[in-house]
Amino acid sequence: MDKPLSSSRLRRTIASRVCAVSAVTAAVAFPAVAVAADTTVVGTAAAADRYGADGPVDDDGRGDQLDLDALTIPAAQQLMDDGSLTSVELTEAYLQRIDDLDPQLNAVIDLDDQALDEARASDERRESEGARSALEGVPVLLKDNIDAEGLATTAGSLALVSTSPDDAELVRRLRESGAIVLGKTNLSEWANFRGLESTSGWSGVGGQTNNPYVLDRNPCGSSSGPGVAAAAALAQVTIGTETDGSIVCPAGANGVVGLKPTLGLISRDGIVPISADQDTAGPMARHVVDVAIATATLQGADERDAATTEIPGTQPTDYAELLDEESLEGARIGVWRPYVLGRLDGAEPAEGWTLEKEAGLEAVEEVFVSSRDALEAAGATVVEVDLPYQDKIGEAEFPLLISEFARDLPAYLESTSGEHPQTIEGLIGFNEADPVELSLFDQGIFELTAEEPETPTQETLDLRAETQRLARASIDEVLAKHDLDAIVAPTNSAAWVTRYSKTDGEADRFLFGSSSPAAVSGYPNVTVPAGYAGPLPIGLSFIGTRWDEAALLSFAYDFEDQTQARQRPQFLASVDESEVVGMVVPEGGAATGGGDTAGIENSGMLALGLIALGAGAFGTVLTRRRAGARS
Repeated sequence: MDKPLSSSRLRRTIASRVCAVSAVTAAVAFPAVAVAADTTVVGTAAAADRYGADGPVDDDGRGDQLDLDALTIPAAQQLMDDGSLTSVELTEAYLQRIDDLDPQLNAVIDLDDQALDEARASDERRESEGARSALEGVPVLLKDNIDAEGLATTAGSLALVSTSPDDAELVRRLRESGAIVLGKTNLSEWANFRGLESTSGWSGVGGQTNNPYVLDRNPCGSSSGPGVAAAAALAQVTIGTETDGSIVCPAGANGVVGLKPTLGLISRDGIVPISADQDTAGPMARHVVDVAIATATLQGADERDAATTEIPGTQPTDYAELLDEESLEGARIGVWRPYVLGRLDGAEPAEGWTLEKEAGLEAVEEVFVSSRDALEAAGATVVEVDLPYQDKIGEAEFPLLISEFARDLPAYLESTSGEHPQTIEGLIGFNEADPVELSLFDQGIFELTAEEPETPTQETLDLRAETQRLARASIDEVLAKHDLDAIVAPTNSAAWVTRYSKTDGEADRFLFGSSSPAAVSGYPNVTVPAGYAGPLPIGLSFIGTRWDEAALLSFAYDFEDQTQARQRPQFLASVDESEVVGMVVPEGGAATGGGDTAGIENSGMLALGLIALGAGAFGTVLTRRRAGARS
């Protein structure tokens, strides 16, 4: 292929990373961002003249002034259809936003220099033939483990900066729909599957991505860049990937909507893998309707991904059309707490319990109780539930992923053009020789993977089948027993201060996760903003059975409409831990402290750290540690 191996932006990013090794290991100070919360001034002279600087902005982003944060895809399409906005102007606005804010966020690591040409072509197509789809002319950012022609796919690793891929199937679908690929976002390197003591949001290529609500806080991962870029209005939609938690955790921590779809709904062709048994891509955005629209474009059968052949013929093709602001009326929703509040019942606290952890969980509980009340106010019947089999699922998941990583990653490396290591042993050797890659944390997962055979044993295949069966039963049995339409759980704890094991003695301070049942089963999981712990977002996950995206998106849409919980990021430099307290969001969207915690003692909560990657042979301590490094 006669194309540059990487853009000038990526080359500059890499050069700055290599030249700043010592700076990477030092504490980072975050000056105030002058344009922090202002998304209302479009970043081009033509667009600024068109919309003015003082016009009103209504709640869907339309008006005399274009508000990128509030803008939805349907509103953008209406503006472009009536000639009030062009794709070129919208693309320039997002590119200017990236230029203004990304130096503070480190969310974007590469830009496609063809983006404006694609936007012009989209405008011409709209003028001559009409829009091809609801994504016509809409700017999108991709996580940098997704192949896109003309851009290197690095997975955040300096070892892969010379890759030269073709479009992944999902990227082909985006381009065919008329969407504009702006470029690539940062991620937790290797989707958080390199080190046992990794820090979410850091990669050798992109450095540390920062949470836009409080800049010294962690964005969670591994889809850190997509989560931050969506929250900070650097694109209309971003595309992340998840093996367990990597879409929903950064979506929750950065106050946006994220869908981890049913495994097989979206092709994995052209995505750097961890495990074909759990990996999937999915959209992230500020609004449920945008996630629904993007999902319809991304989904579909692909002969290169056998899992997509199982999509049922009855699967909807227009999720936005099915969104219903009254879908929660009459629904039965299970309420699941995947954590223990250690002292509330007077019992001995769980291993590893601290006052700090307890305060963090109590902040989550405040938001969750408020969310439960909002569901009831919307007409839903809520039922407290517990999900069975989580111990067995947690014990099996990490060893299974190690085995499947040994099978799937070398196959991707061997099929990808460009000069780069072809084996896991080659990657280990590259990292050992590189001044940046191992400067902040280890590569223990790579080393464990190198000891595995590339072909899983029959015992491993049997364990995977049984673990998937248990994960599916943990959801389906509860849905059937209580006649439920969906299960909800808190998505995340408040974002922690970013730290590194080699410089700070610790890495991610992850308190709990609710992603594993859906991740291991291959079932859908939609997270939507629910409230705040101080200034830090907390999400609510809607979990359902296989192929149930339409119902979950509609429930999330109704919840979003009922609560209007999402607030714009303020780009604060830092915040005192004492300010990270529960903030519930009543109707109308004004956050307040407080919240009833009655009935928590008998809610069937699970043990802290139960649903973390890294269980089994490595024990409970490692399980909790790996929970922060979502893959």
